[in-house]
Amino acid sequence: MNHDHRWITTPLTADLLRGALDLERTERGVLPHRLPARARAQCDDGQLALAESQPSGVRLVFRTRATAVELDTLPTKRVYPGAPPRPDGLYDLVVDGRLTGQAGASGGDTLTIDMVAGTAEHRAGPIATVRFAGLGGGDKHVELWLPHNETTELIALRTDAPVEPVPDHGRRVWLHHGSSISHGSDAGSPTATWPAVAAALGGVDLVNLGLGGSALLDPFTARAMRDAPADLISVKIGINLVNADVMRLRAFAPAVHGFLDTLRDGHPATPLLVLSPLHCPIHEDTPGPSAFDTAALSTGRLRFRAIGDPAERANGKLTLRVIREELARIAERRAADDPHLHFLDGQALYGAADYAELPLPDELHPDPASHRRIGERFAALAFAPDGPFTV
Repeated sequence: MNHDHRWITTPLTADLLRGALDLERTERGVLPHRLPARARAQCDDGQLALAESQPSGVRLVFRTRATAVELDTLPTKRVYPGAPPRPDGLYDLVVDGRLTGQAGASGGDTLTIDMVAGTAEHRAGPIATVRFAGLGGGDKHVELWLPHNETTELIALRTDAPVEPVPDHGRRVWLHHGSSISHGSDAGSPTATWPAVAAALGGVDLVNLGLGGSALLDPFTARAMRDAPADLISVKIGINLVNADVMRLRAFAPAVHGFLDTLRDGHPATPLLVLSPLHCPIHEDTPGPSAFDTAALSTGRLRFRAIGDPAERANGKLTLRVIREELARIAERRAADDPHLHFLDGQALYGAADYAELPLPDELHPDPASHRRIGERFAALAFAPDGPFTV
């Protein structure tokens, strides 16, 4: 710690956090969650537990005259044997709407995930400190975005001037749910995930329920969204249902209706946008599940492949093309009685031409440039004068 400052430690309370639906008190600090405790209690899946504890879209928000900010944090680093080391998650500092600094946090716990053996081992590690300085002494609006892809326990917030929570400033809240692509997958930083890009361009406050591997039409996720405050809602449906191979066409349509019905129970007239999957060649016409390409992994590359049988589409196996057609049909039917429900084909955000120019590096997830493109296109379509999210 730099002792040239007279540090003020501010308690980490819910009124300083945006984008989290729950805040768990731990032995050393607080852990933001993107699903409430009741939802977490209804599923023992490790993938979901990992995804919802990674604070995509979660940020500390406050006003201050501080010139320096320090955050003690306990990240959980993921290690994949045989794959290249993952870079440290980034913390983005946004001051008065402008990205002014980025930093990583070394140390922390480690979670070693053996994708071939299907095992995971957790080891405790030291607390890390992220520091930003030279911020200028004027009064300012500060947002400290947490790493979108790293479980992050918050230990202490220190500044060299008092901190005040930011009251409601009237911006609309956009609640979005989707897969690992919405979660942020391989985006460059927390403010560079496509939902964060779109939210900034649209002038809205983001609550991101993009849950890597876990956009499975789970009823507890729908109830969490039903109960969360929101002025705008979007749901991106499809890729996880295919690559996890969890249901067939007979179950899919009623599950979509049930999910949307639950949302409407809490938000009967809120603009609601249903998004179908982005273009993903391995699953356009080949059902799931997806599997790790062990040959690529042996050379230090992470790639996925589809291992389903295209012939099983006749028996109701889902592909992305089937899901897009069904979602369009469901949305058209519901929109007849629900004028605030809208549909957007995900290929308008990332289609075959985009794949040819900016291919998916691991065949499932977009790279940083694609995240930027998807976010910009979503904002242009959703927040257009005649778009579903127009004022």
